[in-house]
Amino acid sequence: MSTPAAGSSPVSGQRSRRFTSREGRELRREPLIAPEPELGLVALNGPGDPEPGLELADGRIVAIDGRAEDEWDVIDHFIARHGLDLDVAAEAAGIEDVELARRLVDVDVPREELVRLSRGLTPARLARVVGLLDPVELMFALKKLRARRRPANQAHVTNLKENPALLAADAAEAAARGFAELETTVGVSRYAPLNAMALLVGSQTGRSGVMTQCAIEERRSLALAIQGLTTYAETLSVYGTEPVFVDGDDTPWSKAFLASAYASRGVKVRFTSGGGSEALMGHAQGCSMLYLEARCLATIRAAGSQGVQNGSISCVALVLSLPGGTRAILAENVLAAWLDLEVASGNDAIASHSPTRRAAKLMGQFLPGTDFVTSGYSIMPREDNMFGGGNYDADDIDEWLTLQRDWGVDAGIEPLAEGEAVRVRERAARAIQAVFARFGFPPISDEEVEAATYGRDSSELPDRDRAADVTAADRVLAEEISGLDLARALDGSGFGDIAEAVLGIQRQRIAADYLQTSAVIDPDGAVESAVSDPNRYTGPGTGYRLEGERRARLEALPHVLRARDLVENGAAERPPVVVELGEALPGVAPDDVVIAVGPAFGTALHETIGGLSHRAVLEALLEGVRAGGAEPRLVRVRRVSDVAFVGHDGARISGSGVAVGLQSKGTALIHRADLQPLDNLELFGMAPLLTLDSYRAIGQNAAGYALGNRVGPVPTRLDNFARAKSIVRTTLLHARETEAIVRAAPPLELALAPLT
Repeated sequence: MSTPAAGSSPVSGQRSRRFTSREGRELRREPLIAPEPELGLVALNGPGDPEPGLELADGRIVAIDGRAEDEWDVIDHFIARHGLDLDVAAEAAGIEDVELARRLVDVDVPREELVRLSRGLTPARLARVVGLLDPVELMFALKKLRARRRPANQAHVTNLKENPALLAADAAEAAARGFAELETTVGVSRYAPLNAMALLVGSQTGRSGVMTQCAIEERRSLALAIQGLTTYAETLSVYGTEPVFVDGDDTPWSKAFLASAYASRGVKVRFTSGGGSEALMGHAQGCSMLYLEARCLATIRAAGSQGVQNGSISCVALVLSLPGGTRAILAENVLAAWLDLEVASGNDAIASHSPTRRAAKLMGQFLPGTDFVTSGYSIMPREDNMFGGGNYDADDIDEWLTLQRDWGVDAGIEPLAEGEAVRVRERAARAIQAVFARFGFPPISDEEVEAATYGRDSSELPDRDRAADVTAADRVLAEEISGLDLARALDGSGFGDIAEAVLGIQRQRIAADYLQTSAVIDPDGAVESAVSDPNRYTGPGTGYRLEGERRARLEALPHVLRARDLVENGAAERPPVVVELGEALPGVAPDDVVIAVGPAFGTALHETIGGLSHRAVLEALLEGVRAGGAEPRLVRVRRVSDVAFVGHDGARISGSGVAVGLQSKGTALIHRADLQPLDNLELFGMAPLLTLDSYRAIGQNAAGYALGNRVGPVPTRLDNFARAKSIVRTTLLHARETEAIVRAAPPLELALAPLT
């Protein structure tokens, strides 16, 4: 006996077309898999995770998380010797896991106390404690543990053609939109100096104090930083197992040394880690992703770093393929904040084809706020993102701003009017054009400047001589062209304000205040950090609240409209659609069909919610009634605005006892005098979808009811988004109609006003 195909009917072999339709949706483009712990394919609380433990002898650690000293790998050695406070460890060992978890969400336990306790917890203990928190508790803990009071955001700035004018223009717009950090990368590594210069010039054009980096090989990244062309770095990757470190020819000690090299030159640095990398590289050693990330974070703190970019990063789709993956990513961010690290939460790599899943993943960091809500929001369209795509890009800016407005949270991006965006983009492109000319680099044409100012992406820019650009980039390193040289070039080319901002960044490197944990630079040069502006959230009414001038700024979106503008639309200047002839009297003719309109119809309001003119609607109704063999009569009902009562009042004075009721927004019905007001013959509530043909058919049906003739269906359409699109205007139109009510006033006879 044959077995039917999976999902098919055992009788016919047919598939459900609802199921097959869902199989074509975005979500099904990526696999969801069952856990395989032995391969490291388990998000958190894995069966292979070691039992937490810490043993001391003679004042030194001799065992950590179930492994004796002679079994340690390089990570165990590094954490044991540099990452644990033994005095705190003894205290923390006496606190139950569930009690530690409760303290994470207890508003009466201050952040400082939790950070102190974290210094005595091993990676296995850290992972097990946060594994007890559900998603809402994790978000609450993150809000409480964030290092800096106010959240911020970081942007990616790249383009496929690596055009310097477009890089500078995008950087300027990103800075003007409020991003505190900007990151670029390269397709051709030798381009890095030019990209770094364009990013620096553009960022300081948009807003002074924005920090920049170029994500390239670490030796060259450090060289650019020493020359003052970049301000920070986050390319120092660490891993949770020794074999993955070995694959990269690295150790925790080499990474710590490199971080010190950056910091000693006044360059802010944070590490990068993220769940899933060990499984991807085949060396997860049977442990969960969250436990291995806890090892990474303990290593990063032991190395003395101020912060980390984490939250799965480029492995996010792998983590999300597993049960609890989104929760594990959020737990990573919580762990980092608990360990007193700046958190640049990984919301940059594409998490899913499904926009629903991407948004769900984002909310874990968006709502509580992290130090940098994304570790790289693509300020460009996705086609130009050299970082490999992104969850959110230039096309999603309005959605992001609206989400901030919807939730009343600050996720680090500010509204920017089109005119201001064009202005800063053009100025940045002109500034880098002048710099290239000053240094004798391949010229940037006016055509490139214009395309960078107004274009959508790099496809609209002309191709450059790539070989000549690479030669110019080599000169930057060979001649050690510095940030100071860049400031001089700008000042000598008429861009003194940008030159001063670039010079200000060089001063910041000397002061080095931005090396403090979670530092960003305000436009006035003040540094906000965990030291100068710490997060002291202790429950409702405390910590960072979106309020005052900042709230007003984030709510003032360029596409937000004044409510009354949605309905007035110059109505006061328009000629009336109808003229009033006096009080409407009861009709006597059996073919008399009343078309009863609302109080504001054709005077205060002139269009339906579907954009049809009131005159055209009335003409269609009149035509329909006549086509049905009846005689129409126009009446205004003034005492109410509800379409049921408008129609019923009309029916009561209709000779046939039948009337069409019509609101200004276009909602219509057919009523009869012997029915209750809230009953009717036919109701047409989806006003946005009614056409003139619909209104003709309504008129014809009203005549049919009046004369006892057969009536047919009125043509209608279906749009499930109509309510979302129209409910605001519906409310405003009805409010305007209601304002025009004259209580207890009799209905008025109307006629179409003559055309002028």
